[in-house]
Amino acid sequence: MRTDTDIEQPTWTARQIWMLTVSCCAVALVVAAMASLNTALPDLARDTGATQTQLTWIVDGYTLVLACLLLPAGALGDRYGRRELLMFGLLVFAAGCAIPAFADEPAWIIASRVVAGVGAAFVMPATLSLLTAGFPTAQRGRAVGIWSGVAGSGAIAGLIISGLLLEKWSWHSIFISLAVVSAVILVLSFTISSSKDAETTPLDLPGTALIAASIGLFVLGMIEAPARGWLDPVVLALLISGIALAAIFSVVELRTAHPLLDVRLFANRAFGSGAASLTLQFLATFGLFFLIVQYLQLVLDYSPLQSALALFPIAVPVMLLSVVSPLLIPLVGLRILTASGVALLGTGIALMTTLDSGSTYAEVSIPLIVAAIGLGLSTTPATAAIVSNAPDAKQGVASAVNDATREIGSAIGVALAGSILAAGYGLHVQPAVDMLPESAKDAVSGSLAAALHVAEIAGPQGDQLADFAKEAFMRGMDQGAWTLASIMWVSAVALGFWAPGRKG
Repeated sequence: MRTDTDIEQPTWTARQIWMLTVSCCAVALVVAAMASLNTALPDLARDTGATQTQLTWIVDGYTLVLACLLLPAGALGDRYGRRELLMFGLLVFAAGCAIPAFADEPAWIIASRVVAGVGAAFVMPATLSLLTAGFPTAQRGRAVGIWSGVAGSGAIAGLIISGLLLEKWSWHSIFISLAVVSAVILVLSFTISSSKDAETTPLDLPGTALIAASIGLFVLGMIEAPARGWLDPVVLALLISGIALAAIFSVVELRTAHPLLDVRLFANRAFGSGAASLTLQFLATFGLFFLIVQYLQLVLDYSPLQSALALFPIAVPVMLLSVVSPLLIPLVGLRILTASGVALLGTGIALMTTLDSGSTYAEVSIPLIVAAIGLGLSTTPATAAIVSNAPDAKQGVASAVNDATREIGSAIGVALAGSILAAGYGLHVQPAVDMLPESAKDAVSGSLAAALHVAEIAGPQGDQLADFAKEAFMRGMDQGAWTLASIMWVSAVALGFWAPGRKG
């Protein structure tokens, strides 16, 4: 029996276009949900009395569960049907997001994010694997490119939409909107076709448990590192345990007849370099977000909505280049696109060091646009390298690898940028802290936001403190930017040797 993927088509069919539309809407929803609550945290803290630890888990509980379950969820989609798992994920996601409408204590909000994260873990790999299974090989690159562009810019859309909602309504509106949109996409999902592995193979339960625990412990260690410190025994135990379980997972998978993930795929230069490239891209991108959003709000005094809109220049090049780059892969090869894109991403981050407390928005947009061009050039080729070098029957797992690398890279980027910024700020603000009364020292040394609050209640004498704290923040941000940029430049050289050229 011939399917759409067996026939060389000059154009997409209406059914394929509709599948692409539904899949992109679904992945945009779960990616937007990662970032959407960042704008609402101050309101959440004020209305619910949530502590800083609870606020952290309101944000990170979603990401942690999502990262843990991606590979198992992708494997279940291959086995039982990718559309069916997409619909299940949307149902769970909607139910999780609806919880705060009925119970809005901090513990219930955290539970809401955890449940939504479970649903998102089933949605993300299903959206991409449906496309790779539903499009012919010749047409698959463009579909993957559009998906990559939507996934890459979804976080910015989440920030902008949540900022707009908060202009008129309370933070509850964010959760309700996510639940409603998920329900709508769930209904639309009934209209698309499904696909699954033709051969029913037994589930790899040991591998599933090992990889879920490995990713979960490692990501949790990254989440805790900025607050506890990188040498804290708990952080070291989490990170080492995560890496050790990943090593055990690799050994187990090599000896399993039907592995969850054939780790031999990473020996394929395209697959391995694509996974590494995606991890690095999202490390840099979310590290950049962490630094630039605080700079816009605390140094340039942008509102949450203004800061979200200020990031919009990133979305345009990412979307355009994600659509164009599949056409460039056969012409120039994965090596040039990957290495040049990662290098440009690092250059954009390095240009952040040219900013100061009086920079205009035009000056801010230059680093963002350069970084976005680099991200747009490299994201789709990396995703295409992963899905095109995995067996057709295992596209759910391949898509989950693509998603997991993004989540792990994001966690590392935020942890790394946060730690360097905190250390740099604390070091450079210390001279001002030494001159303050004891009651204000901890607050001022802890963060720029707290320092500005102290300066505000100090009256006219606080202006000098505010300026000094902003300058300390800028120097810490510069250190974080140079670190991220250096990692990208070194990685670009390494990927230039590792990734295959045009013939490969």
